[in-house]
Amino acid sequence: MSEPSKIDPAKGLDVQDVVKRAIELNDYSYLLEKVPYSQFIGMSVARFGDEMVFRLPAKDDNIGNPILPAIHGGVIAGFMEMSAIVQLMVFMQAKKVPKIVDFSIDYLRAGLHQDTFAECKITRQGRRVANVSINCWQTNRKQLIATARAHFLLD
Repeated sequence: MSEPSKIDPAKGLDVQDVVKRAIELNDYSYLLEKVPYSQFIGMSVARFGDEMVFRLPAKDDNIGNPILPAIHGGVIAGFMEMSAIVQLMVFMQAKKVPKIVDFSIDYLRAGLHQDTFAECKITRQGRRVANVSINCWQTNRKQLIATARAHFLLD
């Protein structure tokens, strides 16, 4: 378990310290556990050099269509948005959480009830705005279930 005593609730969460610690430990679960939504959907991440691969495990609570069964589209979008935020925070060594300006998603096929993965690419990062593209797949990276573009305001 993490050391919550190091975070003073009166002062709030020190984002820069959380990101720095996650990078030093190469353990991004420390960062993800600070975000209740990522815990709720069961999100995890692994870093391979300059690439981060995010994982959304097959979880009954994430199902939107029980007949197929398929993951709820909102869960897929939330997973992709959180992936982009974490990617930006890690590679920018953020002092604050980037603020979403715009998020556009294209659903390409049903996200079946199985592990789902996402990877992000920071396509442009200026001083104030960053553009991120996100691809999401299940069994084959070439068969995407969704793709998205997001714009973030950086502080």
